[in-house]
Amino acid sequence: MAKEEVQTAKTKMGKIKAKLLNTYYGNPAKDMKLICITGATGKIEVANFVHEILKSAGQPVAILASEGEIKVGQLHKFLSTAWKAGSNYCVITASTASLENEAFFSLPIYVAAITNSANPTSESLLFKMTPNYVVLNHDDSNYEDFSKYAGRDATVSYGSDRSSNIEIISAKSYKYGTEAKLTIGSTNFTVGSFLTDKDTASHMAAATAIADALHITPEKIAEGISNYDPDGINKE
Repeated sequence: MAKEEVQTAKTKMGKIKAKLLNTYYGNPAKDMKLICITGATGKIEVANFVHEILKSAGQPVAILASEGEIKVGQLHKFLSTAWKAGSNYCVITASTASLENEAFFSLPIYVAAITNSANPTSESLLFKMTPNYVVLNHDDSNYEDFSKYAGRDATVSYGSDRSSNIEIISAKSYKYGTEAKLTIGSTNFTVGSFLTDKDTASHMAAATAIADALHITPEKIAEGISNYDPDGINKE
């Protein structure tokens, strides 16, 4: 069997499993807002920033974050558990493998966001699911490929490009953290993290763009980002 035929069969099976599991668990996603983050790297970091921002804003939120594949059974069990716990939001990472295997099939995606693209064909599958909000990295080399996708309510971009909705005005890395000055419209504010990765400023901007789409204030955004303690989180 050719590689394309194998992938087609896996895609079909993924859709069937997703529909069956959604029915089995009673479609819990309909009562929550799903924030899904794809991209080559940085998904966990952005997801955890958003998770902490929503907690700072007083929103019940659950998180399922992995740089690797989240399988359809794992995803639907998580959604059921989050719904039973009273979560209003679910923050979920979406790897290319999860998207190619249709783990998110038929789910109502509220926010679709991307960090940096390595596989536009697969990553774009998330944006084809008609999310309410689309969040794009204006600095990414594949930005133009994704700019054709629009959220039903709004599309938000972030990056150092001056036309970005969330502009990174400046960024500084220190021994024990990273600080970035961002702007939303005419509002300038500073966010800071204990993380020192070279892409941390971009990841903070991504989380800010997602939070802005959710109408969270800059004060709560900065508070949530600063609350993320990576040493206290068991990463997959």
